[in-house]
Amino acid sequence: MNVIGIVGWKNSGKTTLASAVIHELSSRGLTVNAIKHAHHLVDIDQPGTDSYKHREAGAQEVILAGGQRFAIMHELRGAREPTLDELLARLCPCDWVVVEGFKTNAHPKIEVHRQDSSHAPLYPQDPSIVAVAADYAADFPGPVFDINDVTGITDFILKREQP
Repeated sequence: MNVIGIVGWKNSGKTTLASAVIHELSSRGLTVNAIKHAHHLVDIDQPGTDSYKHREAGAQEVILAGGQRFAIMHELRGAREPTLDELLARLCPCDWVVVEGFKTNAHPKIEVHRQDSSHAPLYPQDPSIVAVAADYAADFPGPVFDINDVTGITDFILKREQP
């Protein structure tokens, strides 16, 4: 399975670009999965629902299934956060996985950076960044794309496809 990451600082446009790349890859007939890393508490379930009660009762995993989708909620209960590789191993087979976040991992990544950011770019310290999407002419030694050039970015991603 091919993996490409979208990384950057908060409010840089990571989700916008990741969503656009997912859409572009999908529109080209490829199957795409996504992993989104969050640095805050995440709960897709709501207090009072049956699935929430099952988790609160001690279930380690709860599958919430319906006619349109299902979700697996896994409680860590003090265990360490899973690595990106462990999460990738849980996904169904696909052509591409777009990973948003996990900026300290060594998978191939595209950095989203804006000129008005108060943070310095990540690429000078991260050799796994393979391209930059920016709203200015970044001094990255590799490919630099306009932040809105989804077609060009997707073409680049597909040219990097792993055998």
